[in-house]
Amino acid sequence: MENKEMKLKVAEAFSQSDVGRSIARIDPACMQKLDLHDGDIIQMEGKKITAARVASSQSDIGLGIIRIDGYMRKNAGTSIGEEVTVKHAEVKEASKVILAPVDQEIVIQNAKPAFMGRVMSQGDIIVTGVRQQQTMRGGVFDDFFRDMMTEVRPMGEIKLAVVSTKPAGIVQITQMTDVEVQREPVDVSKLEGVANVVDVNYEDIGGLKEEVKKVREMIEIPLKRPELFERLGISPPKGVLMHGPPGTGKTLLAKAVANESDAHFIAINGPEIMSKYVGGSEERLRELFEEAEENAPSIIFIDEIDAIAPKREEVTGEVERRTVAQLLTLMDGLKGRGQVVVIGATNRPDALDQAIRRPGRFDREIEIGVPDKDGRREVLQIHTRGMPLDEKVDLDEIAEITHGFVGADLESLCKESAMRVLRRVLPDIKGDEEIPKETLKKMIVKKSDFKEALKEIQPSALREIFVQVPNVKWDDIGGLEGAKQELREAVEWPLKYPENFEKFGVKPPKGVLVYGPPGTGKTLLAKAVANESEANFIAIKGPELLSKWVGESEKGVREVFKKARQTAPTVIFFDEIDSIASTRGGSSTDSGVTQRVVNQLLTEIDGLEELQDVVVVAATNRVDIIDPALLRPGRFDRHVEVGDPDEEARIAIFKVHTKDMPLADDVDLEKLAKRTEGYVGADIEAVCREAVMLTLRDNMEADKVKMKQFRGAMDKVKPKKEIDLRQYS
Repeated sequence: MENKEMKLKVAEAFSQSDVGRSIARIDPACMQKLDLHDGDIIQMEGKKITAARVASSQSDIGLGIIRIDGYMRKNAGTSIGEEVTVKHAEVKEASKVILAPVDQEIVIQNAKPAFMGRVMSQGDIIVTGVRQQQTMRGGVFDDFFRDMMTEVRPMGEIKLAVVSTKPAGIVQITQMTDVEVQREPVDVSKLEGVANVVDVNYEDIGGLKEEVKKVREMIEIPLKRPELFERLGISPPKGVLMHGPPGTGKTLLAKAVANESDAHFIAINGPEIMSKYVGGSEERLRELFEEAEENAPSIIFIDEIDAIAPKREEVTGEVERRTVAQLLTLMDGLKGRGQVVVIGATNRPDALDQAIRRPGRFDREIEIGVPDKDGRREVLQIHTRGMPLDEKVDLDEIAEITHGFVGADLESLCKESAMRVLRRVLPDIKGDEEIPKETLKKMIVKKSDFKEALKEIQPSALREIFVQVPNVKWDDIGGLEGAKQELREAVEWPLKYPENFEKFGVKPPKGVLVYGPPGTGKTLLAKAVANESEANFIAIKGPELLSKWVGESEKGVREVFKKARQTAPTVIFFDEIDSIASTRGGSSTDSGVTQRVVNQLLTEIDGLEELQDVVVVAATNRVDIIDPALLRPGRFDRHVEVGDPDEEARIAIFKVHTKDMPLADDVDLEKLAKRTEGYVGADIEAVCREAVMLTLRDNMEADKVKMKQFRGAMDKVKPKKEIDLRQYS
């Protein structure tokens, strides 16, 4: 019978669940033409030959593509966008297979169960220990793979090179195969037919689909298909500047592009080219660009480019000026760069010399931002690929609550969760003895491990101004039902149900001003709304923004809003806002700093740059002195008055403050509420505290608080208003 073959275009892996499992997904129409069924073994031929198990890809019907991960692309000697020849593989049963680690020394005993059923050929790079993901589709085929991989879970994710197989060609590991795993790492460059070790590929980058697409069209296509640009009569792009907060994946993306495009990769870590000798820095730069031209196609990656190309008018040293000038001439000198692409990465794009940011040098600037919920889930899937997870661990749920976390934060979260498992099993490990299998099987990362790790890992963008989300719920606030409802509508609803606002075509409120006498619970309301809305929380105590240096106060306001945008959804809470936003135009002795801070606040809340998923909450007891421009709709849309509590509210406040207090039978909270006319929340809390103190003063062994102690406390604790009147009389 004739073995049919077909050329198919290579695309990235179907999902994170396929990475490292030697799975190729093809659309059902092509599978039918090739007489293939789920679970069959196919041969893929690019520059080299490799094999994989095939599965159908219902989302690619009629597209004529084959989805394989970065490991298989390397094994087949191909890359995304190129074609491979696919056909039924002639598979032999392996009598012996020798594998070797590619990056570190390992000891694996009884390796055969981990590779049972795997297909491979000499020169392949394979991965073991890949965890079964929860997102898989594919019916019978996935059931087969789940059964095949049950023994692999305790091993972890390890990259291995297939050193040799007996017989040669495509083989399958069975019960009769002798699997030998060498202890020492092998130098893959000396092995015949082995691909370069895959360091980073596109499947290792989560949440940056659009960014990857932009970088590929700017870098990969010019390096691989320069004739397309010649036909169009244009010169290909020469540089890409990637900028964004630290930890979002800029360096990782550059490595992946270099790896996937098979280009010569030269990495320059900003400061390392600086020399103490005159002209040394410029010479080092010239050498690197010459090396890139000799080994074209090449990628020069300059990490932390702001260290070697700062604004020349702001630097004092002559060395930095000459280095910037040298970089400019190399990137856009008389001599063309040929097939050399420069990638720059920085988290401070505004600190770069403006001459370097023009087209012809860096043709495109790509922002690598903080990932959204779907991006966070993808990053979590990548970092838990080789991790034994408990069935109750829901990555979607973790992605939902990790607002503002960048890739590096999520990686740290996964590591910290795993470390907690390690701490649990350490007592069972004795000396240099071999770790028992039972102990290894107990090493499973649970939902509680992630919850505990979340308490320690904070979003890196908020690390300098991070405030632990207050542990205050709506139920912890007595009374104030109207204020609670208004805050729910203005803050909680827009963050939790944005689609409802879109449906009606209105924008949610940007800000809420909570005002009222001291002690009524304004700050407590802000704490509760931050907790209940499950958002990041930045608390600013008004006066702390003010600085003695000109321009620093306004810069502080800008930084707060910048970080809030990066880590959205975020609640910014300004306590005592009257200290920094008092009415402009009056007589002032502060050199106009508060006026400039007000101007900065106005432009941040309602300027050209939109506030997305950022809500500003402010509290004050001096609403009369706040600048009127801040109080208009579009800035502080909602004004929530928190007044003196009525009798019903006072009962609720007493209930909150006495819920954990052992009360005697004669204590009547309703009578106490009637007698505390004019008391605010803080006064009532003070009464409850004083009642306990009086009880302990009478008898240190007492176990209940009586009504007489509350009466005594009320005689001692007077309403705040009475005290104020006494002071001024």
